[in-house]
Amino acid sequence: MTMGSKKLTLTRRDLLSHSVAAGAAFVVGSGYVASTSAAWAMEVEHLQPETMATLIQMARDIYPHDHVADEFYAAAVKGYDNADSAETVESGIAALNAAAVGMGFASYVDTGWERDRVDILRGMEDSGFFQTVRGGLVTGLYNQKAVWPLFGYEGESFSKGGYIDRGFDDINWI
Repeated sequence: MTMGSKKLTLTRRDLLSHSVAAGAAFVVGSGYVASTSAAWAMEVEHLQPETMATLIQMARDIYPHDHVADEFYAAAVKGYDNADSAETVESGIAALNAAAVGMGFASYVDTGWERDRVDILRGMEDSGFFQTVRGGLVTGLYNQKAVWPLFGYEGESFSKGGYIDRGFDDINWI
């Protein structure tokens, strides 16, 4: 991995040493976010790794699907890791963390119960930051072709002859 002119290396030992926190969903290191439960990692360039981990958790809480892996949520929010939106995202996540602290938690990602995190999100759902992230997730998450089979969606039908001869009139569910 590279970040600017610095070369970042992540060894297995580094990954394991950063993931000792019990129940941690993400390992946050210098310039990367990695999953503790699956084999994926993401390099961040303009956002702090902690910010990206919080953004991924926020995405999962806005559109919760237990059968969708974190890597798809990470791909959905990766677009926010750019120079143009970094300041807005950093300040939005800071406000999210401040709301979590105001409710007695160390930070948003350290809020253990989903219900508590949703309450924190409800408190800021009228903010421009929340609406931007929520709106971006609609396409960022659901336009990933790898996610479609998880929801039973086969994709567009025109190239396959349409829906008429492909189950449109199946009524075997009755």
